[in-house]
Amino acid sequence: MTQKLIIIGNGMAPGRMLEHLLEKAPGRYEVTIFNAEPRVNYDRIMLSPVLSGEKDYEQIIIHGDGWYIKNNITLYKGHKIVAIDRAAKTVTSDHGVTESYDKLVIATGSVPFIIPVPGNDLPGVLTYRDLDDVNAMLLAAQSRAKAVVIGGGLLGLEAAAGLSSRGMDVTVLHVMPTLMERQLDPAAGYLLQKAVEERGIKVITKANTKAIVGDGKVEGVELADGTIVPATLVVMAAGIRPSAGLAKDAGLAVNRGIVVDAGMGTSDGDIYALGECAEVGGQVYGLVAPLYEMARVAAAQLAGDTSAGFVHSDTPTKLKVTGIDLFSIGDFADGDDREEIVLRDAAAGVYKRVILKDNRIIGTVLYGETSDGAWFNDLKKKATDISEMRETLIFGQAYQGGSALDPMAAVAALPDDAEICGCNGVCKGKITSTITEKGLTSLDEVRAHTKASASCGSCTGLVEQLMSITLGDSYNPAAVQPMCACTELGHDDVRRLIKAKGLKTIPAVMQELEWKTSCGCAKCRPALNYYLVCDWPDEYADDYQSRFINERVHANIQKDGTYSVVPRMWGGVTSSNELRAIADVVDKFEIPMVKVTGGQRIDLLGVQKEDLPAVWADLGKAGFISGQAYAKGLRTVKTCVGSDWCRFGTQDSTGLGIRIEKFMWGSWTPAKLKMAVSGCPRNCAEATCKDIGVVCVDSGFEIHFAGAAGLDIKGTEVLGLVKTEDEALEHIVALTQMYREQARYLERIYKWAKRIGLDEIRRQIMEDGEKRKAYYERFVFSQKFAQVDPWSERVSGKDKHEFKPMATIGYPQAAE
Repeated sequence: MTQKLIIIGNGMAPGRMLEHLLEKAPGRYEVTIFNAEPRVNYDRIMLSPVLSGEKDYEQIIIHGDGWYIKNNITLYKGHKIVAIDRAAKTVTSDHGVTESYDKLVIATGSVPFIIPVPGNDLPGVLTYRDLDDVNAMLLAAQSRAKAVVIGGGLLGLEAAAGLSSRGMDVTVLHVMPTLMERQLDPAAGYLLQKAVEERGIKVITKANTKAIVGDGKVEGVELADGTIVPATLVVMAAGIRPSAGLAKDAGLAVNRGIVVDAGMGTSDGDIYALGECAEVGGQVYGLVAPLYEMARVAAAQLAGDTSAGFVHSDTPTKLKVTGIDLFSIGDFADGDDREEIVLRDAAAGVYKRVILKDNRIIGTVLYGETSDGAWFNDLKKKATDISEMRETLIFGQAYQGGSALDPMAAVAALPDDAEICGCNGVCKGKITSTITEKGLTSLDEVRAHTKASASCGSCTGLVEQLMSITLGDSYNPAAVQPMCACTELGHDDVRRLIKAKGLKTIPAVMQELEWKTSCGCAKCRPALNYYLVCDWPDEYADDYQSRFINERVHANIQKDGTYSVVPRMWGGVTSSNELRAIADVVDKFEIPMVKVTGGQRIDLLGVQKEDLPAVWADLGKAGFISGQAYAKGLRTVKTCVGSDWCRFGTQDSTGLGIRIEKFMWGSWTPAKLKMAVSGCPRNCAEATCKDIGVVCVDSGFEIHFAGAAGLDIKGTEVLGLVKTEDEALEHIVALTQMYREQARYLERIYKWAKRIGLDEIRRQIMEDGEKRKAYYERFVFSQKFAQVDPWSERVSGKDKHEFKPMATIGYPQAAE
């Protein structure tokens, strides 16, 4: 008989538990999840790369919406459980939803520790635990102002590195004498501080925070010695505490965390707890490897295997900051009964220390060169007697035998039970056997089938070496990566074959190119839709269902389910009549936020979905069209006032910006496209960090391209100098069309330029006049079909079903 399983929390631990449970006991439970966050399960380990710009949210999703649907799991997003009634065996959310359970799993995670100092509640004080925190930091980082991170542990340093990469002036305050003192000895802590400071991040150790100061908002942090460190943003990264309040209110046994036995069972036989909220064997855990072990045990118990039990094992520590390699595991404290072997290479920035007790490794610290971490960890786990290798131990596995082995041979020499992926507890034998049994040939396939390197990614090099050893010459890491799991073809091959075979519909592409699925997926359908729009502008009908939500409704969805609307303002120029029209719309529809954007536009935030057509209708009456702030297309052309008003202006930058925007609006591109025109080299419109920019000079117009000022920060490259506005427009349009035709879907222009070569772009656009003219004419032709205002279309009734509620469902009241 199917039982009801309710899970409170949707983090990595319960997600992994469900994977195991669905494999061990499919159909045994009717599963319902309540997630306080308004989203699906994602990889929290990868929040630091999201903050730094190395990844985006979509790339760190573990289970998308389709996974829950496929497995018949009900997911309540944005529902925080506020009560557990153990007698009635029900849970109730803050939205009033009450569900009953046979078995309950509590996975409420942890809460950040807020240091108890005056000012800790000022606007501008943030924590660092989830995606909302990252989004708040990204918003704050746009100011390029000063940030203070309180805490020099793992999270604090990753937050500092991310904010610094976003252009902020960052200071780390750490109360202890060295950074990461729980994971590193003082010598490695010194090297780490040196590396952090070389990245432009200030570090103050022995820094005791006295107060966070500011008048109505954060202005600085005051230390106990009276020093005030200026800041507009303060990030608390001083540790975490298990979130056990809900369990305590329900009468469960709680100490530091929710007390569980080795089988993850609480003091109530029908309730389990796992993850950062759980306390097992007197310990609480914050690293992912033990949390995944809890997940394995809980799944086994729920599947009926009562013998499964949690066993503590040390977990290596690794820092997710590009260019800083460190590895730490075990006990590295000094003691009379311990010995140590140390290697220092000051020139190479390498420090290695192995701590021994009775000729067995009990701790290892590696900095700068960490490739032997898995080997040292294996020796420690097995309590191997190292007497015979003592003289060469510190040099690593490759030197066992007196001379250096090839690194590949060293990996091959690892035993099958050597742990390769600490996050997921995956051993060498599991990886190599799965590669052989399932015929895996790519890293993504190995990640999908074994989970190895699928979390923090620090073991990727080892996994690739194992693939090379197992597959031999047939392994080619540089091989073309498929668009998605639906096809073996990469983006470039798909684009080429669409043209070569004259394929003009998505079904035709999937049939002729032998797609593995019937309808594609969320990765390939939007890409195919773009390629067809670009290649056949006069014949292909844009597929509404193959666009993401923002492009379907022509507005940007916000975290609360409302939308933002950005009217187009040519070149950033507006008028009193337009501003009055915007004000009237804001008042009429009670829009809660009006904000000026960095692209010289006005953003109306908090619009209800069903109000969008009416908002657009009123804006349209004032002459506005969509600013397409949601689009993979031309967003804005930012301008300065140029020669009309500025005493330094050399050309009419405003007029040129308006001309470019009116000529190019409506065009779809592989990724968003932002432009700017500056009237002189003072560059007030910031043209040298845009996708395409123009800097006006006395002799004409200097065209720039391939800049970035969002997830990545990058200055532009110079395309060339032209003399007239007409020439500038032709070159910019031709460059855009070349990008449209050659780039991969979602590939920003700076990544495309790096991939195909800056010189090749200059050759085709600046030197080959015939080719440039052909690009220009193809763009002009496509604009005949692209320049249709989507707002006016939908005001006229197109896609009207999108803006009507399917049903109105009230939440039942909880029984008293």
